[in-house]
Amino acid sequence: MLKIAIDAMGGDFGPEPIIEGLITALKKNNNFTAIAVGNKEQLLQLIPPNFLSRIEILHTDDVISMSDSATDALKRKDSTIYKAIELVREGNADAVVSAGHSGASMSLATLRIGRIKGVSRPAIATLMPTSENQNTLVLDVGANVDSDAKNLFEFAVMGQVYAQYALRLDEPIVGLLSNGEEDSKGNEVTKEAYKLISKIPNFAGNVEGSDIFKGTVDVVVCDGFVGNILLKTAEGVADTIGKIIKKNLKRSLISIAGAVLMRKVFKNLKVRVDYAEYGGAPLLGVKAPVIIAHGKSNPKAIQNAIFQAINAASSNLDNIIEQRLAKYSSTQQQEI
Repeated sequence: MLKIAIDAMGGDFGPEPIIEGLITALKKNNNFTAIAVGNKEQLLQLIPPNFLSRIEILHTDDVISMSDSATDALKRKDSTIYKAIELVREGNADAVVSAGHSGASMSLATLRIGRIKGVSRPAIATLMPTSENQNTLVLDVGANVDSDAKNLFEFAVMGQVYAQYALRLDEPIVGLLSNGEEDSKGNEVTKEAYKLISKIPNFAGNVEGSDIFKGTVDVVVCDGFVGNILLKTAEGVADTIGKIIKKNLKRSLISIAGAVLMRKVFKNLKVRVDYAEYGGAPLLGVKAPVIIAHGKSNPKAIQNAIFQAINAASSNLDNIIEQRLAKYSSTQQQEI
């Protein structure tokens, strides 16, 4: 049975939504237990007695706040995220879920759990909604501001493995984000990355930003600078469209009547663009699953982040990624 370490105090709203999401996940899945890291007195007030057999509490009072520096987490060994990461490092948990300081989570996971052999830099991956009944996995969306061609190649391999074994997609197709579909488009880094990524199967070549939301490919690769701007722009556009629709619906009785008739459509739209449906972003490239949830995560987001951690921990991702990277590296050396 899998054991998931939960940073129970790290979110913007304290432990309440985190524990509520954990309880919901436990109700829906009997194949895991959890270690909640945080203030024991507070957590016991939130956990129903009948769930204490499946939730262990590791007490600590220290929490890395959003205003703290990520480097502070390396020194504060009694913080919730440090202790949660250490549980995985020591083999006492299989994965970590945190809605706390994302920089602290990334730094600690990279330094304490360690990178998979062959991975230069871990990457944060996230699911983006599409017009089809699927999602597009995009990476990196913020772990690395500067990336070289080798990093982008590694992101492509890690993203393809995650899509295949954690998201259960058959032969996922990979695209490289660029300013045009032609092979000649892109900057020097993406042009070099194109040559490297073309060695892996199911590489579709360059894709444009619009392809992410069309579902043209399953995995889109970019550096963390571009990816983070893409992510925040998409969130802003979704929020703006929602506000425009609400504003215009109130202008006439006909609009209001139409909204009533289309409430199912609007409900489905809200589900498609709601980050809570996806839970969190996996940090790919470290030796154990680390899921970074949004600081404002509600119970549903935490529940789905836990399910992501369970899927990843059940998929032997680290070994598969290591084997794939070694295989492609060997092939490239033989060609040279």
